[in-house]
Amino acid sequence: MKKTGVMLLAVGAQILAALLFVVNTATPRPAAQTQTAKPMVPDNLSVHTPPVQPLPYSHKTHLAVGLECKECHTNPDPGKLMTFPATTKCMQCHVTIAKNKPAIQKLAEFARSQKPIPWARVYTVLTGVSWSHRPHLEAGQKCETCHGQVAQMEAMSEVTSVTTMYSCLNCHEMNHAKTACETCHKN
Repeated sequence: MKKTGVMLLAVGAQILAALLFVVNTATPRPAAQTQTAKPMVPDNLSVHTPPVQPLPYSHKTHLAVGLECKECHTNPDPGKLMTFPATTKCMQCHVTIAKNKPAIQKLAEFARSQKPIPWARVYTVLTGVSWSHRPHLEAGQKCETCHGQVAQMEAMSEVTSVTTMYSCLNCHEMNHAKTACETCHKN
């Protein structure tokens, strides 16, 4: 009798699990509860401290006032790197905005000397990889796809694993782009 009760309980549990599965997969969920799609470029597994920069710069502050990435970071030929803005670009606003802050005074000094700000690059393409921003921009990729939620960053850091082979291949596969070795590794 005891064995039969245990078997009935086990069968009942299996039926309940099957019913819950059917109800769970058949019932539409509100958008807030649906699982988000796997990102094409996953976050780094470890925290990367932002590099020390010559001036404090907040993407969060600047993007919140309506600036767009392409307004400051251009992609001149041949298209490999995105540029840093000239100090004259920064001074278009900062000739009046926050001009008394020490960081802006230091920015103005760079502008007067006509020297570029020696920004430290955050992401570096690995040795042996031939890579360019141009085809990615032309394919419609957004900056945040590879660089993370820059609009939320006070200080830029390497928050994504975009410089790993896994991330490149994963994104190429998801977007039906070439994955042959010579796509990125040219002799």
